[in-house]
Amino acid sequence: MATPGVAPRRFDVLERALAVLADPALDPIVDMALTCRDAGYEAIASTGRVHFRRAGPGEYEIIAVDGENPIGRQDVDRFIGLDDERRHAPPHRRDNSYPFAFDHIAQLFDHPAAPDICVVHSAGHNWEDQGGHRGEHGSLGIVQSRAPLVLAGCGVRADGWVPRSARLVDLAPTIAELLGCTPVADDVDAYLSGADGRVLREVLDPGARRPRHVVGFLFDGTNANVLYAMAAAGEAPNVARLLEMGTAFGHGAFAGLPSVTLANHTSILTGRLPGHHGILHNAWFDRRSGRQVITNSSANWPTAMQHLDAGVETLHQAIHRTWPDAFTASVNEPCDVDASFSTFEFFRRGEVPPIPTDAVGLPHTTERFVRPSKDYASWSVIDHMAVEQAVGIWSGHYRDVSYPAPRFMWVNFALTDTGMHEGGPYSDVAAAAVRDTDARLGEILRAIEHAGVFDETAFVLVSDHGMEETDPDVRGDWDVALRDEGIAVRDEGYGFLYLDA
Repeated sequence: MATPGVAPRRFDVLERALAVLADPALDPIVDMALTCRDAGYEAIASTGRVHFRRAGPGEYEIIAVDGENPIGRQDVDRFIGLDDERRHAPPHRRDNSYPFAFDHIAQLFDHPAAPDICVVHSAGHNWEDQGGHRGEHGSLGIVQSRAPLVLAGCGVRADGWVPRSARLVDLAPTIAELLGCTPVADDVDAYLSGADGRVLREVLDPGARRPRHVVGFLFDGTNANVLYAMAAAGEAPNVARLLEMGTAFGHGAFAGLPSVTLANHTSILTGRLPGHHGILHNAWFDRRSGRQVITNSSANWPTAMQHLDAGVETLHQAIHRTWPDAFTASVNEPCDVDASFSTFEFFRRGEVPPIPTDAVGLPHTTERFVRPSKDYASWSVIDHMAVEQAVGIWSGHYRDVSYPAPRFMWVNFALTDTGMHEGGPYSDVAAAAVRDTDARLGEILRAIEHAGVFDETAFVLVSDHGMEETDPDVRGDWDVALRDEGIAVRDEGYGFLYLDA
């Protein structure tokens, strides 16, 4: 893909903005600034910068380094295990790791709506504008971009926890391979048009029969080390069940940049990185239309996929390309293009599904946090609705409509993101959110067993990104420093800077 670069009229402003962002005074909140220019890409920090470019498909070469290379460490096995992660929390840039940084930086600037500068916040930055979250994500850093990943069931090797990594874009091709979808090109991984991911053949059992069904569960915003530790301690028994009958990627599955919700939900279900599918961030500015785009809000989730780029294919579409009559279900998942059943299709039709008015008394709900936390209460209600829909479909009936067993079902649970944001990933509220969500997962597993197809089903458990403990004392806004220098910027999604927009 072509590199858009920076228009000449903004070049001087770009230089001034980068100088402000690289000022050591902002080091506590700015990890680095990223930009695209001079036929390549730059990562710039207070301690140094690197200029690199594409050298071929998936290959990069460094053009120049001045001082320390901000993304010099790209190990996938940094901070493995909860104890090691907590000992280093939150890590400074010199101790952090940035897996797949070259690729994840470059892909973002492939898109015509990419910002002039992408600011990567520090690991410890506590966002004041979002209420001072104790848990945060969005950066290139390993803890914020590392999601848990478990594959299990029919057609999958039962290797348990393994020291292995993947990327979220690998999930769609892997599920397509498991089901036996028709490739779109003469390539072993080409199951979806334009996909960036590969098939994770290392966890597939070539001697086993193909699954007739695949069911995916997304625990939004879940720290991988926390989830694995809770499963090992017996606090998430249904996650542990999947892990015991399958394979867990101990080093995680890495989100694309930015490591935020809808950008990576869409990456999981299209196999494309955010700069290649068009859902760039929770919010961004589209210079072509001159308007702000917001996708990640309860008001905009039902229609978010209208911003997908032309030609992007979802896993639902790949399945229906192979089996036109196949039934697929998208439960509480915004990336639902061509799903036979979708929670958000009800909303688009103006037919809101039955939703409890109060979380108090709902099954699998920790009332200790429901009562004082409005967010915990509201997302408990929504996740309860997701279970009702998924269990209803597997039982054959939901809202007086009969449904066949789905060839593919994707279920999104959002409470984990709320709990880990609110208290941080190591908190009691985060643990409660995992326990509640694990219990809801168990309800769906039991429904699949009751349908008599458990042994014919493969399962995926993943998150859209990680979650990192912030430092309550590390607050601040780089926009203030830019304004003080007379630099006008439009800051979207917290970190997408558009100059003179």
